[in-house]
Formats: sequence, structure tokens, C-alpha cells
Amino acid sequence: MQVLRLTLLLAASAFAAAQSPPPPLWQMQESGTTAGLRGIDSVDGAVAWASGTNGTVLKTIDGGAHWTQCAVPDAAKDGTTLDFRGVQAFDAKTAIVMASGPGDKSRLYKTNDGCQTWTLLFTNLDPTGFWDGLQFLPATGIDIGRMGHLIGDPVNGKFADFMTYDYGKTWGVYNQRQPLVASAKRGESLFAASNSSMILIRNQEFFVTGGSTSRSRTLELHVKHDPDILFRFIGGDIPVKHGPSAGAFSVAAHLGPDSEAATDTAKFIERATHIGDVLVAVGGDYNKPDDSAGTSAFSNDGGLHWTASATPPHGFRSAVQWSESLKAWITVGTNGSDISRDDGKSWQSLDDGNWNALSLPFVVGPNGRIARINLAALPAGK
Repeated sequence: MQVLRLTLLLAASAFAAAQSPPPPLWQMQESGTTAGLRGIDSVDGAVAWASGTNGTVLKTIDGGAHWTQCAVPDAAKDGTTLDFRGVQAFDAKTAIVMASGPGDKSRLYKTNDGCQTWTLLFTNLDPTGFWDGLQFLPATGIDIGRMGHLIGDPVNGKFADFMTYDYGKTWGVYNQRQPLVASAKRGESLFAASNSSMILIRNQEFFVTGGSTSRSRTLELHVKHDPDILFRFIGGDIPVKHGPSAGAFSVAAHLGPDSEAATDTAKFIERATHIGDVLVAVGGDYNKPDDSAGTSAFSNDGGLHWTASATPPHGFRSAVQWSESLKAWITVGTNGSDISRDDGKSWQSLDDGNWNALSLPFVVGPNGRIARINLAALPAGK
């Protein structure tokens, strides 16, 4: 009889375990704010910074167990009206935030004291301008945060494009001798949904667009009269939806092995055009979050040619990232997240949450949503 009772008890426990919901993929954290969050940058998984509406900037130094609200940049003026769509963090003390908005509502601020105080670095003075992306080149030691790129919507038919060589103190075009400016088609623009429409690959700028067309642009080095190396922007059409509220919203790279040191022009050009790298772009129509058609594509030749994903994410996506530790891509949007283990060819649904931006292991969204990925909840690879 005791054996029978024990058998029934074990069976009941096994049944209950089988019926229990799986652990959540994204473990929610307490942000202490209801702001809409679109900026997130993880330094090392323990230190991370987040940003969003109403002048909100947040910081954690313990992996998200506690998030601290920072002082509002320009609080005495109009800081609470600013929408910080992007943040670039360098350590627990140093970060730069990008406000996105029309005219002078697009600004850059920097802190060197852990966000107790902020310094205004750069203000958009063109009333038709709107900044969309801020990225800094990966570096080590004293070079961390030295070189950065800033990009915005077209002004007079040209994408606003700036660079800093001095940790953000001054900003100008790439090359004063030969300004590098990419032309835009009529109605073409960038999206500031996640600060990931522009990335830097091996010291080269790369960005994706939407609106009237969905295209990629990358800065290519080419030879006219060797050894004079000139520059131009090249790109290709991306097979994702485009329109007033649609296009490519985010791009990320899975870098291939470094080619040999550039001992001649041909090898230098090969490295500049990213031979061997995989690029993945995601997007769609943010007004149709559940429409999965035309939401992802990949490129194996530096963005010259793109192929639509055979099995796309299960809705509009605003951010994507390659994870070297997972050997997989993660993408997020307003109706959930997805994973790809075959370089963007196919995607598998992960959850149905509401997310805006991604910097693994963290994800952020509206109403102060912050979460950290739970690796134990990832589905097995296919």
C-alpha cells in the first residue's frame, strides 16, 4: 500500500511539473521608472546604462539587481522634455546619452562622475534635423570612447553624419579635406527606435534605412589613383517592408575571422568591405506589430546584396544582436523576441513581450520595462 501511495505521489508530482509553465526567458527587473526606454548599453553584464523619455537615465553596477536613477541632464532648463533614444557606456562612471528630437531637441550629454552631473557636448542646430544613432568604436585602455559616430535624418537630401576623435568634445564630418556624406532618396530616413540603425564594423560605418525605401549604406574605400585612397558610400536594397512607418530598423554584424594584415591595396580594400562578415537587418512596420512578412534579411557580402529570411521573426522587430557566447542572434520588438542559429535564415519565437531595444544580457521597453535574459529558458537549438 505504501508503495502504491509513493508511486501515485511521484506520478502526481511529475504531472504537475509537466503542467507548470516554463520559466520566463526574460527575467523582469525593477527599473524604478515608468519612462519609455529605448537606450540600453551593457558594458560587461554587471555594469549597464539605460535611457528613455522624460530625461530618464538609469545605471546598474550589479547586473540589474538594482537600477539607480541618474540626475536629469539640463534639469533646470528642459531636460525632462528630452527623449534619450541612445546611450553609449564605457564604465560605471562614464557614458554619453543621445537625445532624439526635432531641431535642438537632438543633443549629446556626457558624464564622467557616474551620472551625478552632465556636460552638454553637441546640439543639433538645424531645425529640420533629427538624430537617430550614436556609436563608438570598440577600443581598449586609454582609447575607450575616443572615436565615435553620430547619424541623423537627411538634411537637404544628405544624411547628417558626424564623427568625434576626442571623446565627444568636438564633432565634425569624417574628413575635412573630403567630406563624406551619403545621399538619401526622397522620403528615405532612419529610425531611432533602438539606437541600432547604425553600427561600426572594423572602423567602418554601416547603417540601414526605411521610409520610401529600405537600403543599407557602408563606407567603402576604393582606389582611383593608387596610392590615393578615396571614399564613397555603397549599399544595396534590403528586402524588408518600407513605407512611412516601415523599413529596416536595426542592423548587427557577426564578424568573420580577420584577414591578413593589409600589406597591399587589394587586401586593404578586402578588409574594408567586410568580406566574410554576416550582417542581419530587422524591421517591418511598427504600426503592424504582428505582421511577420518582410521583417528580416541577411547579407554575406558587406551589405551589397540581401536575402529575405525564409522563416522571419513573428512580428515587427526594432533591434537585433549577435551573441558570441550563444552562437545565435536575438531580435526583439513590440510583440516579442526570436532567436536565429543559422545567421538570420530562419527564426524561432521566444516570447510575446513588449520590447524596444537590446544590449545583451539586457532588454528594455515601454513603461520602464527592463529584463535580463535567462539562459536556462532558451529553447534547444534546431
